[in-house]
Amino acid sequence: MKKLLASAMLLGLAAPQAAMAAEEVNVYSYRQPFLVEPMFAEFTKETGIKVNVKFAKNGLAEALQREGEYSPADVMLTTDISRLVELSDKKLVQAVDSDIIDKNVPAQYRDSDDEWFALTLRTRSVYSSRDRVGRLPADFDYMDLAKPEWKGKICTRSGKHPYNISLVSAMIANHGEAEAKQWLEGVKANLARKPQGNDRAQVKAVKEGLCDLAIGNSYYLGKMVNDEQQKSWAEAVYINFPGQKANGTHVNVSGMAMAKYAPNKANAQKLMEFLTDDTAQHMYAEVNFEYPVKPGVERSELVASWGDFRADQVSLEKVADYHSAAIKLLDEVKFDL
Repeated sequence: MKKLLASAMLLGLAAPQAAMAAEEVNVYSYRQPFLVEPMFAEFTKETGIKVNVKFAKNGLAEALQREGEYSPADVMLTTDISRLVELSDKKLVQAVDSDIIDKNVPAQYRDSDDEWFALTLRTRSVYSSRDRVGRLPADFDYMDLAKPEWKGKICTRSGKHPYNISLVSAMIANHGEAEAKQWLEGVKANLARKPQGNDRAQVKAVKEGLCDLAIGNSYYLGKMVNDEQQKSWAEAVYINFPGQKANGTHVNVSGMAMAKYAPNKANAQKLMEFLTDDTAQHMYAEVNFEYPVKPGVERSELVASWGDFRADQVSLEKVADYHSAAIKLLDEVKFDL
C-alpha cells in the first residue's frame, strides 16, 4: 500500500482509491494541454467519466517501468511511431480489442497486435522558398534532396530527432540500407549549415535566406501562420509533399496505447474509442492542424488549402523495424557533425 500511495503522489494523480473509481480514467500524455484538454472535457460531458492527466515532455516509459503493477496509468498519449513502438517493445502496454477503433483507424496506422493506434497524421514535408525556388515540381521526391543542384541550400534539425529518424527509416524500408546511406551522404553534403534547432527554425532560415529548402512537419506551418511573430516565416515558403510520383509522402503519427496494468480498463477503452471518432478527430484537425487518422473527417480549412497528397503506403510497423538501422546510418555518415 505504501508503494501504491507513493506512486500516486509522485505522479500528481488522484489517490489510489480514487484512481480505481469506476468513473475515472488516468492518462499519461506527451501531448500538450491546449490540444487534449478540450477533448477530455467533451469526453467527460458525454460519458460522465473524469479524466486525470499527467503531462510530461519525456520519461513516461521510464515512469511506467518504475511503477510496475502499481501504476495508476490507463492510457498513454504520445507522438512519433518510435515512441509508440518503444512502449510495446518494453511490454508496457496491452492489446485492445475494439471494433470501433479498428473501423476508425486504417490498418497501416495501427499495430498488428492491437497494442498501439495512431490518432493523427502529419507529413514530413519539404518547404521551399517562394522567392528563390517557388513550388517544387509535382514529381519531386525525397531522393532529389541529395542531388548536387541543392548543394548548400538545405536546412534541417538534427538527424537524431525522432521525426528525422522515422523519415530515414522509411527511406530504408523503400530503398534498402545501401541506397538510403548514399542518400543521407548526399543530403549531408547539401546542408547549408550544421543541423540545429526545431522545424520552425528551418523555415525561419529559409525566410532569412540561409537556405532554399527546409525539412519539417506539416502542422508547424499552421502554427506559424497563427503566430504573429512567425507568420512572415510561413508566408516566405511553400509546403510541398514529396514522393507523389514515387512511394508517396512520408507520414508520421501521434498515437495512443493502453497501459499494461490499467486499473480502469473499461473506461480506458471508452476514451480510446472516443479519440478515434468524429468529434475528437475534428478537434485534433482544427486545434493542431493535423490530419485526422479516421477517413472522411474534414480537415481544417487551412490544412485543406495546402492541397491533397498520396501518403507512403509502407506500414508504420515496418518503418519502426528500421529504427535502429536508421540511427546506425546517421552515425556512419556523421550527419549531425
